[in-house]
Amino acid sequence: MRAFFAKYKLFFSVLFCLSVVIIYLFYNALQPQKKLAIYQPSMVNPELVDSTLQYIRKYHTIGDFSLTNQNGQTITQKTYEGKIYIADFFFTTCPTICPIMTMNMASIQDKIGDEVLLLSHSVTPNIDSVAQLKKYALEKGVDDTKWNLVTGDKKQIYELARKSYLAVKTDGDGGPYDMIHTENFILVDKERRIRGFYDGTKTEDMEQLLNDLEVLKASYSE
Repeated sequence: MRAFFAKYKLFFSVLFCLSVVIIYLFYNALQPQKKLAIYQPSMVNPELVDSTLQYIRKYHTIGDFSLTNQNGQTITQKTYEGKIYIADFFFTTCPTICPIMTMNMASIQDKIGDEVLLLSHSVTPNIDSVAQLKKYALEKGVDDTKWNLVTGDKKQIYELARKSYLAVKTDGDGGPYDMIHTENFILVDKERRIRGFYDGTKTEDMEQLLNDLEVLKASYSE
């Protein structure tokens, strides 16, 4: 009789566990899957958007570009074709937020897979020559296979910041006395659309960026 009750108890224990698992799986299946917004100029603080773009509600993408990286290689939108990437704007002689941003980007570099790349634009390209970028890259542990630090035409970089990445308040024209700077990291998908903005100086924003990156990567496997 004792053996019978032991088996009876075991049967219901197993049944209970299976019921819990099934309920959990159904609950997760019924939960809406998280999806990232596709940012358009009309969704962003107008101070960060060029006046010619402020009312655009769809189809915004990162514009074409041609810049030079720390190894003297030409980097264009083709380099990032079919890739998710994270972009920012910096300069190598910045004594304030850039070291923190670069440290955080380096941390992200160690956590991303091969399908994700990084792109950092110098806002002082007249100072940040290829040799200067290479020196900075070596000092900061930049992996050349994942992360391009780029220099080039100042007006092109400023236009990218203002009209493509919607990343800066300063409406400069790329002149010799202009200086734009931002703490933003921008998450860009494989279709060159903006999927998130993050404060590159804040640990909690970096955690959110990595979480959102996983959501974005998963969306391509659905």
